[in-house]
Amino acid sequence: NFPKGIFASLYTTVKASEEEVVGWYKEFYKEAAFVHVLDEAPDMKQVVNTNKCLIHVEKHGDTVLITSVIDNLIKGASGQAVQNMNLMFGLDQKEGLRLKSSGF
Repeated sequence: NFPKGIFASLYTTVKASEEEVVGWYKEFYKEAAFVHVLDEAPDMKQVVNTNKCLIHVEKHGDTVLITSVIDNLIKGASGQAVQNMNLMFGLDQKEGLRLKSSGF
């Protein structure tokens, strides 16, 4: 039972190893202020009341499973607006968004 948040999953087939796929995600998001690629499955409690998006990648045979969690009330709407405003005004994109989850 979660008060808010989105847990999303996606799967596809790929011939690359799990380490390669995880590496692709970590490389792509290395400069992202709020997106983090985790080595273990995320928990919704880690993102509630934050602007974070947590991603986890695992491989089963040729199938790769990508899971992500966000707090849709912050990351999904108001937090995104603040982040965009910060970028438009030349501020640090994290300004006003250094929020701490209530579960951890």
